[in-house]
Amino acid sequence: MFKRSCLFQFVRLKKYPNFCEQFYKMKKLMLFFLISSIITGKLMSQTTIRSAEENKSVIAILDSFANAFNAHDAGKIISYMTDDCIFEASAGPDVNGEKFVGKEAVKKAFEDIFKNYPDAKWNDPHHFISGDRAVSEWTFTGTKPDGSKIEVAGCDLFTFRNGKIYIKNSYRKNRPPIPRS
Repeated sequence: MFKRSCLFQFVRLKKYPNFCEQFYKMKKLMLFFLISSIITGKLMSQTTIRSAEENKSVIAILDSFANAFNAHDAGKIISYMTDDCIFEASAGPDVNGEKFVGKEAVKKAFEDIFKNYPDAKWNDPHHFISGDRAVSEWTFTGTKPDGSKIEVAGCDLFTFRNGKIYIKNSYRKNRPPIPRS
């Protein structure tokens, strides 16, 4: 407090009455920005950096996951996911598509996809990893029960937890089916 009053008196003697007030307002503002940047930095840096070896193991999981999808093996697919896994489908009544929670619900959702598209394939998957998040791009092909065909580009956004897939959030281009020939 002594330094503040001395500075304040010094400034008043020099006919700078607003300087001290502006200085302390600026000091508070700078402190606010400093604290904000620290908090934001901590929130933004929650993603951990993985080594090349760890990325290889995640890519191996994603490749095996894609292979299980193409084999229509819902049991194998679920083995790569956490017990409380979440699947957000690319379509449905909710803003993020229909949401399925837990292994049983997610497994049934995948089985329904295989029933609706008996020849479903997710072709040419490419994976990208950043910390505990990953993206897989693919081209989906399948035939609907009415014989019309679908071919669309899409991607899955994954969140990993403890080496398993916790969230699979799917997106795909919207394209009308190709009529049966």
